[in-house]
Amino acid sequence: MKLIELILDFLNGQMNTPVPYQSLSQSWFHYLALSIVVLASVVAVRWLKNADESRLRRFLLVFACLLLIFEVYKQLIFSFQADWNYQWYIFPFQFCSTPMYIALIAGLTKNKKIRQTFINFLATYGFFAGLAAMVYPNDVFVATIGINIQTMVHHGAMMVLGIALLLNKVKLVLASIVSATAVFSVLAVLAILLNFIHNTWIGEGTFNMFFINPQYNNHLPVLTSIEPLVPHFVFVLIYIVGFAFVAYLMLILGAGIKAAASYRKSIHQKHWNNMVTEYDSNFDSSVYRRWKNSVIIGSATDLYMRTVFPPVN
Repeated sequence: MKLIELILDFLNGQMNTPVPYQSLSQSWFHYLALSIVVLASVVAVRWLKNADESRLRRFLLVFACLLLIFEVYKQLIFSFQADWNYQWYIFPFQFCSTPMYIALIAGLTKNKKIRQTFINFLATYGFFAGLAAMVYPNDVFVATIGINIQTMVHHGAMMVLGIALLLNKVKLVLASIVSATAVFSVLAVLAILLNFIHNTWIGEGTFNMFFINPQYNNHLPVLTSIEPLVPHFVFVLIYIVGFAFVAYLMLILGAGIKAAASYRKSIHQKHWNNMVTEYDSNFDSSVYRRWKNSVIIGSATDLYMRTVFPPVN
């Protein structure tokens, strides 16, 4: 019990609010989080490569459970800090909250079509949300140690999951964005419904899910300038289309990364092919011939050497 109390006291402790992209003393927390997320992204991409259904579902469930645990902590600590009065502005159904629910359903369902639709959402919309918060975290940092840890784990995990799925489990075609946008549209409608319920029957504190409650101004870049100029219904449509465009950019980013990796692999293969061709024409040793046949062409007796010297057609 004392250990738990010590942990809670530490997480509820105060720190200087982290500032992104400044001196090391001001921004060390942000730099540390970015470094961990980049490293974790590389590991996740490699780990999910050629993953079977069982490994993929475990990956999704671990991600969902991690975020849900930290979300429970967040809800408790904000309520505790307000003398156990619930703070409606942190109700867990903002855009960045939805990936933990979507990943949980995707990990539990056995319907491959539903899972793939949700994966498309996580790899585009979810990836963008995590990437944006990690690269531009001005609005997410506070002075509470535990909340800063929670927000970096939450958004960092969204980025790690998103890039791993994007490069391994998503077809980089327009149909992927269409299905992902269908998921996002349903979530936006649920946010509208929640906003309406709160405005009509609860009315306590600030409640602005997806930042599209008509009672409050939207503060998102670009959208904040559009909102006053159009009816709210039109604004919501622009909101959905705008996010769909950004999600599509994530798909293009994934295609670019895969194209660059494929090009690098082809150059590497060409290098080895040229080297072997040169040896073939200038080196006529029976020892070399046996080595080439057993190692480069692909004997199963030496797996390590086969990874160093890829097979030559």
